[in-house]
Amino acid sequence: MLKDSIALAHVIKTYAQNKQLSGGKKLHGQLICAGYQPCIFVANHLLNMYSKCGELNYATALFDKMPQRNIVSWTAMISGFSQNGYFAEALKTFSLMRIAGEKPTQFAFSSVIQASAALQSIEFGKQLHSLTVKSGLNCELFVGSNLADMYSKCGSLIDACKFFDEMPSKDEVSWTAMIDGYTKNGNFNEALLAFKQMVDEGITIDQYVFCSTLGACAAMKNLALGKSLHSCIVKLGFVSDIFVGNALTDMYSKAGDMESASYVFGIDSECRNVVSYTSLIDGYVEMEQIEKALSVFVELKRQGIEPNEFTFSSLIKACAGHAALEQGRALHAQVTKTLFDKDPFVSSILVDMYGKCGLFESSIQVFDEIRNPTAISWNSLVSVFAQHGLGEEAIRIFDKMICKGVKPNEITFVSLLIGCSHNGLIEEGLNFFYSMEKTYGVKPRAEHYSCVIDLLGRAGRLKEAEEFIGKMPFEPNAFGWCSFLGACRTYGDKERGEFAAEKLMKLEPENSGTHVLLSNIYASAGQWEDVRSLRKMMRDGKMKKLPGYSWVDVGNKTHVFGAEDWSHPQQREIYEKLDSLLDQIREAGYVPQTESVPCNMEESLKERLLHHHSERIAVAFALISMPIGKPIIVKKNIRVCIDCHSAIKFISKVVGRKIIVRDNTRFHHFVDGSCSCGDYW
Repeated sequence: MLKDSIALAHVIKTYAQNKQLSGGKKLHGQLICAGYQPCIFVANHLLNMYSKCGELNYATALFDKMPQRNIVSWTAMISGFSQNGYFAEALKTFSLMRIAGEKPTQFAFSSVIQASAALQSIEFGKQLHSLTVKSGLNCELFVGSNLADMYSKCGSLIDACKFFDEMPSKDEVSWTAMIDGYTKNGNFNEALLAFKQMVDEGITIDQYVFCSTLGACAAMKNLALGKSLHSCIVKLGFVSDIFVGNALTDMYSKAGDMESASYVFGIDSECRNVVSYTSLIDGYVEMEQIEKALSVFVELKRQGIEPNEFTFSSLIKACAGHAALEQGRALHAQVTKTLFDKDPFVSSILVDMYGKCGLFESSIQVFDEIRNPTAISWNSLVSVFAQHGLGEEAIRIFDKMICKGVKPNEITFVSLLIGCSHNGLIEEGLNFFYSMEKTYGVKPRAEHYSCVIDLLGRAGRLKEAEEFIGKMPFEPNAFGWCSFLGACRTYGDKERGEFAAEKLMKLEPENSGTHVLLSNIYASAGQWEDVRSLRKMMRDGKMKKLPGYSWVDVGNKTHVFGAEDWSHPQQREIYEKLDSLLDQIREAGYVPQTESVPCNMEESLKERLLHHHSERIAVAFALISMPIGKPIIVKKNIRVCIDCHSAIKFISKVVGRKIIVRDNTRFHHFVDGSCSCGDYW
């Protein structure tokens, strides 16, 4: 009888090791039909087989019918639940085992600690830690490694480090747990130092250690160390491991070395999966090489690999950044087809993409189709309204978000403050700022303070902005000083402008925009000598003014224009249209605002310069190239000038077209002679 049980157990163990579920189930069925009541030894092997094959329903049914159970039975169930992602059931089973009076083994502890880490249930994890100490198993290497991993995954690095330091012996598993914990919690320097210490102590380095350490290198963009790790990986023969290959591709991509990323990606076509492709796509997106990112996506599809939510998110984010509407729409169609539009992160990026492409109505439509919007989704919608200068709508969405019980975060308030700033909602914006910490528990950061400076500056309340700066707990960042300087330029405050420019030059000495804004202030005051002095300083420092460009998509092609750009193949038709538009808008009441040209030259030359600004050339090209009735969407890399803003208002009226202009600050919707910004931007 004993020999039969041992033989049966051996067969079942083989099925478990090879994950041959059908053979195991067939054998179990034959035993039942034969009326054989398996002893606890055989039953435990059946439990283990079902657990390893992922059939937890069969394992649970068998476990519930067992007349007797021992510690092996309980451990098999706990391990099965934990390994198959049923983490709450693992914790519950462990508690029931304790009630049954069984003393847990190191294997039971390890499995339940892993489940606790997956659930990020640090309180349960701490109780388990106490039990391991009482049982004398806390010093067991495998248990200790899992405890260190649990603390780090629950975000309690102090406890993780303390426990790790107290471990009498450490192996590659415990070291990997710490390096991985440091990396996932953003302590990248500590992760790299731990790796160095691990090497110094002669601990065996495996593929898991390399993956975690490469993750830290990627986050820090530490290309030099990443290349050193790559050399070690080649020497140790891990280069063909798919996870290591993915980590290398990701590291090179994040470090901006796309040549090396492509090389690693192309080493072994057998070792590519959706993670490999997505890492490469991410790299091209970060380098703003959207065409290459899309070509990698096409290759992924050609290879029959299904993109995941991260693939789509990265590509849609790129389309949003480049306002590539047609590509964004095509990706949206694929997202819907693969049902990833139900993913909260993908749907949130779609909301953002349509907003950044100028179609906030489509953003609202996508948002309305989200079943249970998360904070990310709400933030995306608030941001869209803020970008389009619809501050009151942004506030309305925020109020709705609060009513739904969704907690706002730092991003929410940045969007709200921007929306208030671009609409002149001064008191509302200040109320939001001062209620952040008091009402919502969100501590204001540098970007929130900068938004308030912008809010007050745009309204011309420069004295209040200056007093606000003086009371800040830290110096404003570059955006804060730039906003203040821009406001001084708008309202002609030379003294405060000089002060802001001095601060900004210290923070960003290479930024030519500071010199340009200050030069404009001097030009408005007629101080041409100071203007010449600043321009000489720029020449001597080899600073170049950022040229203004505008671009418009017609069909599947993007057409880019600069000021007084004569390079386009259709330049003759474009400039004929420009001249025709100028005649029409002059008749409608347009008067050039030549004071916006900070140069000491004749009025006629100033008018010519304004007439040939890039945004007007792009609008003229769109009018001769796009079907009547289709909205014109023009993108610009710098702020639209006041004269072009006025001219495009008149153009929208005389041609009867909706014209949307996205500059580096916000969207302007021009319809029938009016702009959505109400001339406040």
